[in-house]
Amino acid sequence: MKKVITYGTFDLLHVGHINILKRAKELGDYLIVALSTDEFNAVKHKSAYHSYEDRKMILEAIKYVDEVIPETTWEQKVQDVLEHKVDVFVIGNDWEGEFDFLKEYCEVVYLPRTDGISTTKIKNDLNKKTL
Repeated sequence: MKKVITYGTFDLLHVGHINILKRAKELGDYLIVALSTDEFNAVKHKSAYHSYEDRKMILEAIKYVDEVIPETTWEQKVQDVLEHKVDVFVIGNDWEGEFDFLKEYCEVVYLPRTDGISTTKIKNDLNKKTL
């Protein structure tokens, strides 16, 4: 069985999220999503509209996702890859080169983002409508 892992906050779910999850799943047989906890998002100076528990429930309902684990630190990636016997690490290409250190442990794939959509864009668009 070929295992794939990806990381993210996955708040305000949109077609870009579905695309990356679908493409990640196509790279293997089993997709693990390491979901940023609310506490870790605070460390990253990010906030999510939905709680960790709600985002986890939403991800678990998506057919491409086999397992959701918490992401609590930047440093846990090597441990996750080893502990879960991961073959492929997948992340958006806006992180190009940032996770090359994982190539020692697994294949690293940077997938292109979906043009024209992001959680940041959704938040900005909603803020413009309320002004």
